[in-house]
Amino acid sequence: MVLRNYLKERHRSENTRSAWSMPAYGFGKDSDEKNMKKNVKSMNAVVAASVAALLLFLLSVQRAAAEDISGRIVTGYRILDVDPASGDNAFTVYRGDYIKFRYPESFSGQPFAIPELKYRDMLQPDPSKSPFFKMKATGTYSFSLGSGGGRIRVVDLVRPNYTEVTADEAAGILKNLQPFILDVRTPGEYQQIHIEGSYLIPIQQLQARIGELESRKLEDIFVYCATGNRSTVAARILADLGFKRIYNLRYGVYDWARRGYPYKTGKN
Repeated sequence: MVLRNYLKERHRSENTRSAWSMPAYGFGKDSDEKNMKKNVKSMNAVVAASVAALLLFLLSVQRAAAEDISGRIVTGYRILDVDPASGDNAFTVYRGDYIKFRYPESFSGQPFAIPELKYRDMLQPDPSKSPFFKMKATGTYSFSLGSGGGRIRVVDLVRPNYTEVTADEAAGILKNLQPFILDVRTPGEYQQIHIEGSYLIPIQQLQARIGELESRKLEDIFVYCATGNRSTVAARILADLGFKRIYNLRYGVYDWARRGYPYKTGKN
């Protein structure tokens, strides 16, 4: 009797252990595959969340950098408010900006210089009566204005919807994407040389005539000027207004022509 009970109990115990290892109860090979798929899903979710967090971080950095840019664009010029009595004026502008200064009338005419760039001139409180200065290269430059001065930091434009391209890259873009081509030089420059099919809006008129481009907002836009400076200003204006994708011919139409790519003269 004792032996029979022992054998029964052992048989019950073995059946119980076997049941736990059977696939029908959620274990075994099928279960391993399900768990693996579940783990992969979880890992993908973690990676996606990490990428999203990184993109948000980069956008926040970019937004912060954009907020640090000094002054504002008026008819194609970046106007900077400066104190001629202070030696601690500090500005950040984009490479390609055409800058002008504005200061109180009480200071009247003041001598201005950026020694490293060999810029020297007399300025007036009203920027419309003073010359502009082209910021061609990135870097930090000291300047003097009257008894004061400061520094100007020049940075490259960075936007998720903005790309600088060489002449070789531009040729591929024009062939494959067929973007809207925008020339931001003067009418006289346009007649001397321009890329076929381009639409002319001088940079000084771009803000006032932006409505002419509204229907192109979701298209690719290819913008150029003589050497890549005015087109950078134009690209920034378009990027800030939410245009889908802007390509800027980094070294301008003259570099394009020197490399043997086609161009037209006269009016379209």
